[in-house]
Amino acid sequence: MPTLLQNIFLGISLAAPIGPANIAVIKKGFSKGFISAFLVGLGVITADTFYLILVYFGLSLFLNIPSIQTIIYILGAIILLYMGYGSIKEFFQEIKLDDQKSYKHNSFVEGFLINVSNPIAIVWWTGVFGATLTEALKTSSEKIQVLFNGATIVVGLLIWVFIIALLTHWGKRFLNEKSLKYISLVAGILLVSFGLKFGFSAIISITSHFT
Repeated sequence: MPTLLQNIFLGISLAAPIGPANIAVIKKGFSKGFISAFLVGLGVITADTFYLILVYFGLSLFLNIPSIQTIIYILGAIILLYMGYGSIKEFFQEIKLDDQKSYKHNSFVEGFLINVSNPIAIVWWTGVFGATLTEALKTSSEKIQVLFNGATIVVGLLIWVFIIALLTHWGKRFLNEKSLKYISLVAGILLVSFGLKFGFSAIISITSHFT
């Protein structure tokens, strides 16, 4: 039980820092409500689980290949720049609080794409967790225990997403259309900044191959 609680709190701590995933969840919660925000979070967690499975089956070495990392940086930059542009664009358009459209259907995919191409997530699961798994892979029982630890960390991520989605949905009632426009603008600028950062990392990675 102490290990279980420790891993859950570790998951919450890992999810807490503001990054592309949290920005997407918060923005969606303020603009579309709990369900859409929670679906974005589920997409994010699905991407985390995807990398957890890859590491568990020994594919972390593949993700650590420089050329593969460069491709991931490029994809991350493209996705974040595109979503950031769309968010900034909303600042100049009319936003209706009751306009749900098909956002709920796209929210899960949006969250998954943001995190599956997020080098930060890849570094964590392939680096930190991968190293832990490699160190512990001496018996089958330890391997199962490490997998269980990863699963309980995911539970912590899920709890954090639920809390953020609920808080932003509750705060939505105090916002008007003008406030949502500024939230979209700020979120868009932050997403673009992360996209530019990943793009810069991709450029450095590419130039390093020719030096």
